[in-house]
Amino acid sequence: MRFDDAMPHPYARLLLPAVRWDRARGFAAADDAVAHALDRGVAGFLLFGGEATAVTAWIADVRARAQRPLLIASDLERGAGQQFAGATPLPPAGALGALDDLDVTRRAGELTGREARALGIDWVFAPVADLDVEPANPIVGTRAFGADPARVAAHAHAWIEGARAAGVATCPKHFPGHGRTRGDSHAERPVVGASRAELEADLTPFRAAFAAGAETTMTAHVVYPALDPSGLPATLSPAILQTLLRDELQFRGLVVTDALTMKGLTADELDEGQAAVRALAAGCDVLLYPQDLDAVLAALDAALAGGALPEARLRHALRRVDALTARLTPTAPPPEAPGWGAEADGAWALAIAVRSLRVLRGRPQLPGPRVRLETLDDDVGGPYPPYPRDALPAALQEAGVALADDGAPVLAVFADVRAWKGRPGLTETTRAAAAAFCRAHPDAPVLLFAHPRLADELPEARHLLVAWSGESLMQQAAAAYLTGAPLRLRPSPGLLT
Repeated sequence: MRFDDAMPHPYARLLLPAVRWDRARGFAAADDAVAHALDRGVAGFLLFGGEATAVTAWIADVRARAQRPLLIASDLERGAGQQFAGATPLPPAGALGALDDLDVTRRAGELTGREARALGIDWVFAPVADLDVEPANPIVGTRAFGADPARVAAHAHAWIEGARAAGVATCPKHFPGHGRTRGDSHAERPVVGASRAELEADLTPFRAAFAAGAETTMTAHVVYPALDPSGLPATLSPAILQTLLRDELQFRGLVVTDALTMKGLTADELDEGQAAVRALAAGCDVLLYPQDLDAVLAALDAALAGGALPEARLRHALRRVDALTARLTPTAPPPEAPGWGAEADGAWALAIAVRSLRVLRGRPQLPGPRVRLETLDDDVGGPYPPYPRDALPAALQEAGVALADDGAPVLAVFADVRAWKGRPGLTETTRAAAAAFCRAHPDAPVLLFAHPRLADELPEARHLLVAWSGESLMQQAAAAYLTGAPLRLRPSPGLLT
């Protein structure tokens, strides 16, 4: 049966389109797309970026316009401040795992959930339950709690406990584990050649996450021949989603795909509609980030009419969506006072970030009251800009350090894990520039905003401080460490792209 593309569609509740904040127009840039999505009857929206107050207002408005319950989701692996300006940012999971303080990780989950709920977000796509076991992996790295299955399992469990106590749904990802890939599923379809026995380690954190009460999980657009010899990625694999996830692991919650926009899903020339049909048929319940709602819904209509997609499978998925929506629908308006960005929470986040810093060589310290800060940014390029790099110089100046061209040299190297970047390490250009700096200034401190193992790519750095990642919080933490000043956390800039 073909449904009019201007009317609600009975299976649109299986779709969760994305809305991105636009630097010039805010959420208004998406007004037409949002209105059409509401008309079709989508489950809700996945939000990227924005100023916290504007986010809250937009969510309240879109819920009122919908006149029905909606799911509002966001990727908040590093706290609500990862996405939303004014909310509290947190260190990456790798930093928390290295601290190995479950109370800290539990509080990180609680703080994330509490601020998300105050903003109007009720579905948090976190934590990353992957293992950081492959140094050549370009997309997991610091996003994971570590490489040890037991430690990652314990921290995933603690984070989920905290977030669920705050009232949000959690979503461990990327099932059955993205940590062993050498490719980024945003840009290609990776294949993991590990044996079934080896993959048991990857499943350990997911087992713990489900035991902690995680209501949903996100699939990986990755192939695992040991789990499915057909060569299908997990998102399209009944063997992985039904036999392994449902039957063996006994997961009864909702399964959401990773984004339909990613090459890991469409690498074999599937279009968005075909991928959507096959994901639902394999056992997924929600289709994340469709770009053409009508094309996807038309593909579902055709698949239903042709018998490629059993109606019973879609109705089963709808029941899971409706159950989650009913459980999470707000029963009261948000508080009048902002429930995010509290000074005490920011102070705690900054203190945890400072604790997570690692001195890997020498004694990195400021060479004097006047500093010449040099920056090597290995994160430029790609579809989205990196976080601003202005927090480090601002924090140094706030602590009384004068930044001047004739000051003593300090080098900051930024090399984050970023989608579509395609590599985990430094470019040859960056390595050569860092080596030249260190030869010219052998006693200068080097600040590495990246995974600690990238220190091996800076062998000339005698005094090396590792700060895990390059967002504002970690820049401020590095400044606090170097100066010893009691800094106050500057507001998170979020993803104001």
